Order: sequence, then structure tokens, then C-alpha cells
Amino acid sequence: MQELPVAEILPDLKKVLAKKNAAVLSAAAGAGKTTLVPPALLDEPWLEGRKIIMLEPRRLAAYAAAARMASIMGENIGETIGYRTRLDTKVGMNTRIEVVTEGILTRMLQKDPSLIEAGLVIFDEFHERSIHADLGLALCMDSQEALRSDLRIIIMSATLDTNAVSALLGNAPVISCEGRLWPVETRYLPLTAAKGKAADQHVERHVALSIMKALACEPGSILVFLPGAPEIRRVERFLGRTGLPDDVIIAPLYSMLTADEQKNAIMPAPAGMRKVVLATSIAETSLTIEGINVVIDSGYSRVPRFDKGSGMTWLETVRVSRTSADQRRGRAGRTGPGVCYRLWDEKSETLLKQDNDPEILNADLIPLALELLRWGIKSPSELKWMDVPDESSFRHAVGLLAELDAVDERGRITPAGKVMNSLGIHPRLARMIIMGKSLGQGALACEIAAILGEKDFLDKNPGSRQSDMRLRLDALHSAGKFDNEYYHGVSVIKRINKTAEQLKKQMKISDAGENDVDMTGVLLGFAYPDRIAQRRFGKNPRFLLSGGKGAWLDDTDSLADEEFITVASLDGDKQEAAIFLAAPVKRQALLEHFSSHIKTESICVWNDDVMGVISSTRESLGSIIISEKQTDKPDIYLMEKAFIDGIRKNGLGILPWSNESIQLRARINFMFNSNTDGKWPDVSDESLLEGLESWLMPHLDGVSRISQISGPDIIRALTSILSWHQQIELNSLAPTHIRVPSGFSVRLDYSKGDIPVLAVKLQEMFGCRSTPTVAGSIPVILHLLSPAGRPVQVTRDIMGFWKGAYNDVRKELKGRYPKHPWPENPLEAIPTKKTKNRTKV
Repeated sequence: MQELPVAEILPDLKKVLAKKNAAVLSAAAGAGKTTLVPPALLDEPWLEGRKIIMLEPRRLAAYAAAARMASIMGENIGETIGYRTRLDTKVGMNTRIEVVTEGILTRMLQKDPSLIEAGLVIFDEFHERSIHADLGLALCMDSQEALRSDLRIIIMSATLDTNAVSALLGNAPVISCEGRLWPVETRYLPLTAAKGKAADQHVERHVALSIMKALACEPGSILVFLPGAPEIRRVERFLGRTGLPDDVIIAPLYSMLTADEQKNAIMPAPAGMRKVVLATSIAETSLTIEGINVVIDSGYSRVPRFDKGSGMTWLETVRVSRTSADQRRGRAGRTGPGVCYRLWDEKSETLLKQDNDPEILNADLIPLALELLRWGIKSPSELKWMDVPDESSFRHAVGLLAELDAVDERGRITPAGKVMNSLGIHPRLARMIIMGKSLGQGALACEIAAILGEKDFLDKNPGSRQSDMRLRLDALHSAGKFDNEYYHGVSVIKRINKTAEQLKKQMKISDAGENDVDMTGVLLGFAYPDRIAQRRFGKNPRFLLSGGKGAWLDDTDSLADEEFITVASLDGDKQEAAIFLAAPVKRQALLEHFSSHIKTESICVWNDDVMGVISSTRESLGSIIISEKQTDKPDIYLMEKAFIDGIRKNGLGILPWSNESIQLRARINFMFNSNTDGKWPDVSDESLLEGLESWLMPHLDGVSRISQISGPDIIRALTSILSWHQQIELNSLAPTHIRVPSGFSVRLDYSKGDIPVLAVKLQEMFGCRSTPTVAGSIPVILHLLSPAGRPVQVTRDIMGFWKGAYNDVRKELKGRYPKHPWPENPLEAIPTKKTKNRTKV
């Protein structure tokens, strides 16, 4: 123990914790912080016989840390040192140090907010910034502030912004441990593109060749970092074809393996043998694999990304950060001098991000929201965080919890929500189990939840992928009937079954009764009410989810022709997502089990074909329509609104404007333009369209078609715009007719422009010495007509016409219309509509 560098700073750490309730420990990878710090503090007076709880980011790391400490103390796991993970626990009556995965700490705090049995909580490898670690720290600090000022907190990491963490902990002291246990030489083997291919198209081949080179040049075992299980399997197959030396063992290491398979991967190689461990980021921190002298880093990792639109978390392959690259390199210097091969160019290293993105900024916040509500917190801002969760995303999560009946209308956690929280799984899956139990399908729901808690263990190759969830349930009970090539790894079945049994035990569900796999789609609907989907019309299997998103299946998928399905897994495409896991739901089952989510409403929509409103009664589940029937008794308000929307869409031209209604509108417009006092209404298209509800609809009671509107309806509606005084004033100042010298009333046309037009036969205006006016003093535009009714002069100056152009008009038309009077002096002539024979002079 004394050989490890961190031993040198243990006295300083003890002094700090004797006076302070928080500390930050920065120690390089391999310095021994994980295995030396907890045992060194067991006998401190402030601990008072209480436990130390240490958080590790992964199950394997928790086991490895506990095993290493127990070995150093010469004990078995479960004595002084124990561990707790979701599916595997080894603690005893005398256990003082419990190494736990991060979600376990949250369960402990929710059960006992004071954490009375613990005197110290250690957050190991905190730089990984998982959402569970951030939440656990926020709750611990809240408990420390409100209930347990004596509760100590230590944040440990090899690569961390210690200043930021110290500030979060109230300027906690920072203790640094410089130096690495063993030196690690870094070598760069950049991946170059093969002819006609991009560099990343043959990364596995390059990794395999690098492994062969390292085996030939370096002693000891090799740890290789790859993005995920598919790449691991491809590298493994490639190595198998190259003819490995007889003393080399290939050991995959990724999350889908069983706990025993993972533990075997980190064990030392047998005597005389070398091991090549092909690992994901699972081996990046907190692990010491005996005999590892070489690390080969592909430079890639796979990280979760959450899309709020689809509600899905998917894995994205990204370049590693510099922090992660340093952690990986540190694995080679744990037990002796090492070498790290980085499969990129040294110059490109400056392009790497410094740190990993905190998961809390890109994660599904539904579980976090439920935890906070259970804690009594309604907003993340009420707690202290390294990075405060986005408030809008949090509110969105609370809204989904309400849809899952975990939150009431006042935003408080419900009794069902507390049960969901206690299960330690995603609230969606927890609600599915609760509802499944009430229907006698609890065991089936537990199995579905266990399957969904793991990566899909059936092949996702697009050419053979089948999305039906029932296939997974069948495989769970009869794995032998499936071809081995169809599996990602049969070993995961064991873990799924173990998880399902644990969930059944927690919910007191027996296996009595027969599971109805045809209820799978219904059960999934309880978990994902926003992902119940309806097949769209058309040849291709495209679906609309109740949450509004589009999705699709392969043509060859067995669910391609189903009318309704519930989608459990799809990608994060923002336009139209690919469906990975789903199950069918019958229409009757939707009506029976989701009646509380189905909304029955009157629907009124404008239809251009009938130029009117079509009314129906619709049953809908979110964005999908379960049924719709036309009705003769629509909601009047909705019908009027749809009718108005149709007019706005098509314009006022679709209304049956008569000449009288056109002239009335023009007269009002004339008064509007002629006055600057603002008392006359604006009857422009824009204004009338904007105010349709106030001037038109009150006069169209029960109307649903344009054909049902008449000209008088429009006149009444337009007249209603005017007050009683305005109507009188309109008739006075903008009359419909003007009496001309002949004694007849002639209609004014207000629709030709800003000034009304008086079209009258020239002979009827004999003797007229001033142009007729409207609005008090505005001369009209005279269209003086020939006996045939054609304009011979347009003027607003009648006297000017008599004195000037009249003689020319008389000469031209007298011979053409001899029966009509053409006096030399029109001012002295008798105005008439008649011919000379009928005119009395």
C-alpha cells in the first residue's frame, strides 16, 4: 500500500476531513486513490463507526474496486469491504465500506435522506459526469446542508476541474497527488485511408493490425479501446483470421456480457499466456487489469444522446475527449511501465475536446424529474449542481410523468409515482409493470421491462431485422430455437431473466397464470403512450406516433401491415425515425385500455370541394385518429370558426357579393377615405378579413356552406358595422342616387375609384350649371352618355364642358342621333330623357 503515490497525501486528507465536511482529491490514474483512500479513513474519529459509501460509474468498476480493497486487507468480499449493484450485492453485518453503482446511492438517499448509517460518501471518477453522479452529489449536499452537517463528501478524479468542484462544495480544500505510478510511452499510429475508402471505413482492420504489431514488439497483455460491441466482434473475427500466436487469449469486455464474463475479462492471463482485452469505455476508469503493458486506443467512443422530440436515447459514435484519452493511456501504467498506441496523428490531438460533455445536459430527464419530485423539489434550481438541468426539458419531463400518472395536477408525486420511483428503473417501464400487475400480466410486464433495460440482443442488421417485441419474449423462454448468428450474445439472456425475477420480487408478482404475449403492445402502451402509432395510408409501412412524430418499418418487417403498434425503441431522426422495437395493438384494445387518453371531440374543417364546413365526431389518441364519423349536429362555435378560417384562406371573393353589397361597401370606403376624423370604419380586404367574427358571423347563424349565403345577408352584415347615426349620415353624404335636372334619380357608382361616378345621358343635364357633389362638397365624376348610353365626355366641370367640348360633341352626334335634341345653348334647354318628338319645348 505504501508504494502507491496517493499514500503520501493521506495524512493531509485526514487533517482536512477532521475539520471540514468536504474535500476534492485530484490524483493521476494509477495513483491508488480508489483502493487506498476508503480503508485509510475507516478509523477516523469523525466516522464514529459509520460506513463509507463509494460510488463507481459501472458495475464492473464497483466489483473490481471492492475486490482489490478486500485483497489488500486480506479478506473476502462481503466482510469489511462489500459492494452493491442492481443485480449483484455482497455485503455483510460487519461491512464498513460499500462500493456502489451510482443509482444505488439515490435509492439509499430516497429511503433515508439523512443517510444516517454513513459518515462519508466518496464520488470516484467524478470527471465522467454521469447524470446519476450529478444527482447523487446534489442530494448529498442538500442532506448535508439540511440534515447532516457531519456527513463528509470527497470528490475524486484524475482529470477534473478542481476549482469548479471546490466552489460547488463551498470552497472545499483541494488535495493533489502528482505523478504516475509507472511511466507510459505514447506512440502514434495514424489511420490512413485505403484507396477509394474513407479512413473510418477500415478502422477495425487498422486496430487488428496494430494489435499484431504490439504483440510482436511489446511484452505483456494488451487492452484495446473500441467504440462498441459490434466493432469488438469484427476485430475479434479479423484477429481469428490472421493466425494469432498460441499464447494469446482474446477477451471481449462490454456491457452486454454477464457479470461473470466481465470479471473473467479483467482477471490476469494464465501463466505463460498473454491476453488481448477488447473493451469499450467500460474499462476506461477504476480498473486494474493485471499484466496490461499496452493500451491501443482507437480514438472513438459511443455516448448516449437524447432527443426530446422522439423521447429516445440513442448511441452516437464520437471522437474521445483529451480527458478520456488520458484515462485510457493510464490503464497501461498500473502495474509497470507501459506503452499507449494512439491510432491518430499527434497534430490532430489538439482538435480533441478537453472534457466529456456532462450527461445531464443531453439526457432523458424523466427519471431525474421523478427523483427530484420524490425528494420534494419542483425545480432543479432549488439544488446545487455542477451544471443545472435545463428548466424547459425538466418541465417537459414532468409533463410526461403526469401522462404516466406519476404526478398529479398540482405537480406533486402520486402514490403510483412513489412506487415507480422505488423500482429503480425508468418511470415508463415502472408504470408498465404497475399496470400489467393490475391486469394479471405483471410477470410479462417484468420480462418486457428487463428486455428493454438492455441493448437489443437480436440482430439489428437491416436485411434481417424484425422489430416485433414478441420475438424477444419468445427468445427469452426458448433460446435454443434461434440461430446463434441471430444473437448479439446469448449470455445477456441470463441477466434479463435475473432482472425480471428481481422486479417480480419487488412488486410481489408471482408466475401464476399464463402470460398473454398478445398483450405486449398494450403493456408497451402503458410505458409509451406517446408512441402508440397508426399506419399511414399508402404502400410503404410508415406510421404516425401519437406524440406527433413520424416513423417507418422495413417492408419485410412482420409488423409492416399492422394498423396500430406501440413503439418501444426508435432512432433519434428528427424527420422520420426508424423503428427498432414494437408490438401490435388491436383497435378494440386501444379503446378498452386507453380510454382515459382517448379524446372524443367535435371536428369542423373547411373543405374547398364543397366550399363549406364538414363536421364530424372524432376519437383521437394524441395525434392519431382512432375513428371519425360525419355528423349533422356540429358544435356551432367550431363550425363558425372553421367557416371563418375557410373565408380567410380563400379571400372575400368567395362570398356572394351582389351589386348592392358591393356599392354599400364602396360607399363606406368612400366616407373612410374622405374623412380624417377616424370615425368611419375601414372596410378594406385586410380589415374585413381580420374582423370576420364581429361583422359577418352574427348574421350567418347555422350557415355551413357558401351557397347558403345570400346578397341581403352581406348587406345586413356590412350595415351592422355602422352605428345608427352613421347609417343616416351615409345616406345623406354618400347617397345611392342623385336627382339630375331631368327630374330622374340616377344611381351613383362608388366602386370605380376614390370618387363616385354619375353616368347620365347628356340631354338630362341640360341647364345644369354646377357639377353634382357628395359628402358636402366633393364633385362627382360625370360620365356624360350618348343616346346609345356610351360615354362621350368624362368631367368634373360641367360648365367647362358646356362652354368648350359640347359644340364638338354636338357636331359629331347631331347627325347620328337626329331624333334627340342638340340645342346650341344647352344651359337654356329643357333637360330630358326623351326624343325631340316627345319633348315639350
